[in-house]
Amino acid sequence: MGRRYLVKEVFYTLQGEGAHAGRPAVFCRFSLCNLWTGREEDRARAVCTFCDTDFVGQDGPGGGQFETASELADAVARKWPNDKNPRHHRERMVVLTGGEPLLQVDEALIKALKARGFYVAVETNGTIVPPLGLDWICVSPKARTQLQLTSGDELKLVYPQSDNHPADFAHLDFGIFSLQPLDTDDIDHIPGVLRYCLKHPQWRLSLQTHKIVGIS
Repeated sequence: MGRRYLVKEVFYTLQGEGAHAGRPAVFCRFSLCNLWTGREEDRARAVCTFCDTDFVGQDGPGGGQFETASELADAVARKWPNDKNPRHHRERMVVLTGGEPLLQVDEALIKALKARGFYVAVETNGTIVPPLGLDWICVSPKARTQLQLTSGDELKLVYPQSDNHPADFAHLDFGIFSLQPLDTDDIDHIPGVLRYCLKHPQWRLSLQTHKIVGIS
């Protein structure tokens, strides 16, 4: 038997940000993170203080404790629309996110998802080397961490961050460089991101369109 997977939620939606924005996908959000407990009382002491995601526990829609990779892959597959069109089957995408998904994602799970026809993407903070077999790796670096993953498909940097500047990552081996405005109630960071992208065309603007249109 493989490892037990602790999952906050599994749901079907549109990818809201980054290079795949607008693409239908099943999101599998894992519990646990190595940069924050997820509890508000610990936020000020966390390595990452601006996370806007609830990943604590396994009580979200479709969440739970999954005893095997096959069991979790089946749960993901059930969320994809039951459509007989073979083209729609080929478009299957799952986004493994968190928390920090690479605390739990292993080759067994990746193989199980691929066996069910999924294009497997991961969103990670880049502090853990991933297992083999992923189709898309998106790294979102956080300040005051040691980046172990210095290559991939997309580097998506939340901007601005103290001690974490886009120029620090521009030399890394990623296919796409995305700059995403920090979401705060008191300051609109979009103008600053626009100015930076226009001045440094290596970077693309990434907006959290799921928040703009009001979906999960």
